[in-house]
Amino acid sequence: MRHLRFLIVFIVSAAAAKDADPVEFTVGSFTFSRPESWGWVVPASPMRKAQLSVPGSAGSSPAEVTFFHFGAGQGGSVQANVDRWFKQFSDGYTDARTEQAGSTTITFVKAEGTFSSGMPGGPTTPMKDYALRGAILESPSGDVYVKMTGPKTVVKTASLALEKMVREAAAR
Repeated sequence: MRHLRFLIVFIVSAAAAKDADPVEFTVGSFTFSRPESWGWVVPASPMRKAQLSVPGSAGSSPAEVTFFHFGAGQGGSVQANVDRWFKQFSDGYTDARTEQAGSTTITFVKAEGTFSSGMPGGPTTPMKDYALRGAILESPSGDVYVKMTGPKTVVKTASLALEKMVREAAAR
């Protein structure tokens, strides 16, 4: 009986912890609403202000969504970040476009091909058939960088949800 009680408490605690994952979270001056099927992840690095996981289809790895904010005047120019993201991909496709959402300028970024994962300047691992969808939200208090990388099929499927999340945060 004691083991059963422990198991019930454990299951209830795990469910409560899952429910405690934020649905809304703030990065810089923007508040984002996490898409329902995306998981909250404790950021893997102190540089990351938030991190999400986009589930893959059967047999596919998930995609990772990371959020960065370094403060006013920090993090480099929009173009420098777009160029850096593009350099992480070879033998593929890249594109960037800028749009206005309220008073916020957003640059959306796409890249597909072989992704070189890892820290810039350090060792990398080439990952074929990967994609990136990113967004840079410009703000006087410091730009916010949102970057989704993962298997191309997962990223393509999640692209509309990412853009919707970013546009809604920019329009608030």
